[in-house]
Amino acid sequence: MPINRRKFIDALLSLGGLGGLVAIVYPAFSFLKPPKSAEGTVNSVKAGIASEFPANSSKIIKFGRKPVILIKIENNEFRAFSATCTHLDCIVQYRTDTKQITCACHNGIYDLKGRNVSGPPPRPLDEYSVKVVQDEIIITTETG
Repeated sequence: MPINRRKFIDALLSLGGLGGLVAIVYPAFSFLKPPKSAEGTVNSVKAGIASEFPANSSKIIKFGRKPVILIKIENNEFRAFSATCTHLDCIVQYRTDTKQITCACHNGIYDLKGRNVSGPPPRPLDEYSVKVVQDEIIITTETG
């Protein structure tokens, strides 16, 4: 059966419409799917000069993509913990008056060993090891 002009034009327009739909839908789905990117793992970070860090103070440091809270307690000892609360991933702060790590989102409280003392946090903060080498503060993971 020979194809008449009307069927040929209908087929051509249908193919063009399908191509247009794909041209709209494909980029939308590509945008929603995150790209595969190789992210380097960080095992240690230089956090500053130990002699310039005041006693009973803290500082939030970026450890790769994660925040870490570095605390210098009164006997010139440094401690570092994950700065995200174990309850809902809010950023924690160090309170100098109570000498505790607190989460302002839901009043979670941690002691200076990272253990959850009160509030809703279900587990302690992840701890990092801190070394002072030639007055330079170096934070490393427990495995690194």
